[in-house]
Amino acid sequence: MVSSLSNRPSRLHIAFDDNFNFRGEIGASVSVWKDGREILSLHRGYTTHARTTPWSNRTLVPVYSATKGPAAACILLALHSQGADPSLVIGDIWPSFPMPGATVRQLMSHQCGLAAFDRPVDLFDHEACVAAIERTDPAWYPPDHGYHPHTYGPIMDELMIRLTGERIGTWWERNIRTIFGLDLFIGLPEEHFDRVATLYPGKADKESLSTPFYKEYLQPGTPIFRAFHSLVGINTVRQMNTPAGWTCASPAFGAVASAQGLASFYQICLGSLNPPGTSSPFIPDEVRSWMTTIVTDGEDKTMLTPTAYSCGFMLDPRDPATGIPLRHLFGYEGFGHAGAGGSHAFADPINGLSFAYTMNHMDLNVLPGTKTQALVNALTRVNHSPPSLLR
Repeated sequence: MVSSLSNRPSRLHIAFDDNFNFRGEIGASVSVWKDGREILSLHRGYTTHARTTPWSNRTLVPVYSATKGPAAACILLALHSQGADPSLVIGDIWPSFPMPGATVRQLMSHQCGLAAFDRPVDLFDHEACVAAIERTDPAWYPPDHGYHPHTYGPIMDELMIRLTGERIGTWWERNIRTIFGLDLFIGLPEEHFDRVATLYPGKADKESLSTPFYKEYLQPGTPIFRAFHSLVGINTVRQMNTPAGWTCASPAFGAVASAQGLASFYQICLGSLNPPGTSSPFIPDEVRSWMTTIVTDGEDKTMLTPTAYSCGFMLDPRDPATGIPLRHLFGYEGFGHAGAGGSHAFADPINGLSFAYTMNHMDLNVLPGTKTQALVNALTRVNHSPPSLLR
């Protein structure tokens, strides 16, 4: 089903349909917003392989690491509300943190070398997670960086507790989600369980398995394997299809959302969507600058490919020789976050756009794969010219 400002076909419509016709899509949504309103909504397919329940624009699905953007926004807003900023030294509020001289900025840009614990720890035992964080010897130090796929969750939760007394999921629900009525939950209430689509894992292919990342990921005991397996409790797609997965509220990978919910969140980040009855941007300009300014850019010790991060958000890494983006996954000078398997969302400040894609047939990728890239390419036209969505 398609709804937009125009019935004319667009590059994005075509790419969306191609994902179903040629790339095995089961159910999916795309939502594009501009200047505070949704200008394009695409949804098609089914919530399960059984094809009994149609996918709608209200369908929810676990979005894995696309959670990290909203979680980062909570930390940054909490800092700002207390008159602090990301230069805050973590040891000042968390004396037992294993790199006490590190700043919140360095932590949120994956520079603190805590991507894996020294032994498995239960995601659902926060005190055990904190103890594991505090006894972990950092695997690297700033300015090196490496993505923290899972440990980011308890680290951010403990930081938020020390800032506000609350975990991120609770703070998000009260201070952001309910104010805007977002279909973006970090800890899904039971009354929404029947809206969640079933995820299906991606199939391995020779091209994916031959990458340096997957060669390391598939070897038990390697640092990359441990980064994805030292936090246990929700480790498989099957576990993400359970109430435990939907309610775990991990700031690293626990959000359940619709495409519309994710895209509207990034309109809030741009200052284009404000609480009812107000006209002032919800996100202060200073906080937005923390979201959009690259902190670290280069070879990622976990991903084994160049990545770039601001305070908690992904950006397109740059060619060090030319300054030109090596990839085009976040719009024009944009920021956002990818989710394992394909879920993806970002804000494009130059054009006032936000984009989100959710689906239930996952790619075998941590960074955006073929289906996601096809949609983003169609949106941006891959040539630095302003996007033309409705042509």
